[in-house]
Formats: sequence, C-alpha cells, structure tokens
Amino acid sequence: MDDVWVSVAALATAVLLSEMVRRATARYLRGAAATLALEAASTFQLCCCTHELKLLAISALLEPAYGLMLGYAVTVVHLLSFRGASCNPCGVVERVCRGTCRVGAALVFVAGQFGAAFAARYAAASMWSLGLAEHHVRHRRFGFRCFDPLGGTVLEAAAVELGCAFVVQTAALHIHKVDDKLRVHVVAAIITALVYAGGNISGAVFNPVLAFSINFPCSGHTYLEYCFIYWLGPALGTASCILFFEKILPFLSGAKPTGQGVISAQKHKSH
Repeated sequence: MDDVWVSVAALATAVLLSEMVRRATARYLRGAAATLALEAASTFQLCCCTHELKLLAISALLEPAYGLMLGYAVTVVHLLSFRGASCNPCGVVERVCRGTCRVGAALVFVAGQFGAAFAARYAAASMWSLGLAEHHVRHRRFGFRCFDPLGGTVLEAAAVELGCAFVVQTAALHIHKVDDKLRVHVVAAIITALVYAGGNISGAVFNPVLAFSINFPCSGHTYLEYCFIYWLGPALGTASCILFFEKILPFLSGAKPTGQGVISAQKHKSH
C-alpha cells in the first residue's frame, strides 16, 4: 500500500508544479503567450498523471474498482484546474474551424501541447528512476520499456478511439444543459466509464497528444499504425460528432443550428 501512496504523491506533485505555472501565467502573461503557457502546463499535468496511472494499472497494485475511483478523482482535478485549456489538438482545430483561433496561433498551441507531452515522458522517467516505489524499480529494471498497448486489432482499436472521442465530444456539446455544480463530475464519470469500457482494446486514450506521450514509445506496432489509431480515430470521432449534431440533425429536424455548447466544449474537452 505504501507504493500506492508514492504514486499518489507523484500525481500530486505533477498537479502542484503545473498549478504553479498556471498561476504565474495568470499573473504575468497575457494574450497568446498566456494561452500557450496554459496549454503547455495543463498538457504536462495530464500526461504526467496518466503515465503514473498507467504504470499503477499495469503493476496491478490496486483493485480495478479502486483504480477507477482514483482515475475519476484525478480527472475531476484535471477539469477543475485546467482553466479552459483543451490539452487536445482536436480542441484547437475545432476553435480554428469555428473562427475563434487563427491558424498560425493554433499551430503554436498544438506545438506547445506536443512539446509538453514530450517533456512529460521524460519527467515521468526521471521520477521513476529515483526508485521510490517497488513498481518504479521494476519499471526501471526493464529500461522504462512500454509494451503493446492494444488488446485488439488496429481497426478495432481505431474504432474504439473514434467512438470514445464521439461520446466525449457529445458530452462537451451538451454539458451546458447540466447544473453547474454537476458538470465536472458528469464529464469525469463519462471519461472514466469510457476508459473502463475501451481500455482493454485501445487503452481508451482518445487524445492525440496524450497518446503521443504514453503509447507511441511502446513496442508492438509501427508509428503509422499508432497515428492511424490515436490521431485519425479521435479526429474523425470529434468531427463526425460536430457534423452530426450541428449540421445533420438540425437539417433533418428543420431547426436552425444555434452553436450551443461551444464554450462548454472548449472548456471541458481535455482527455
């Protein structure tokens, strides 16, 4: 059980360090620079925490139910602390399509997200190298190697990522209908349920930058296969959701698209 508390401490450290950057950003930066710093700090937090949660799950130190509870709690912390950062290239591209972000700025934001994801990969390895817990020592003994994350075929995994992204985007578009006090918990519960349902097939990442950090270094498949699963899958899932609810459904019902839920989508779509 002591090893579990070490992991919890590692999660808390990642959150606190990222929160320090976010507070400094709010105090000293403005405009695009502030947005870039916020995206980078929050993406770093997301990736660091997911690295630790993934290792904890692989080590089987917690019963599945307790693992899901911890994942849910960490997701709630993410949603409460990200301050509107998407931590997801799909969210940035959506803002470009809606005209709320310029292409040049979007490219910088996405680059910042991937840079933070890359840094998180090495930050996690540096923390594990300290050997503070037995599962960290075992992971270090194998050279921090990551093995095949898929429990199904490439097409099955891509379909899971697409479906998960569709569900999360649907929740983001309609979360404004939920009471303010419950929104974070509803989104966190949906994400946790998706991880439970699809985790054995693809890992249920449904975020290109997060997948780049935690799954792309893994053996078992080629880089292009991972791009197909973890980049194209979520992108198609997000795009098809927006197309369905904002174009197809209003067309079939004869209603005029209102764009409701856009702000909520940008605020909550972080996994």
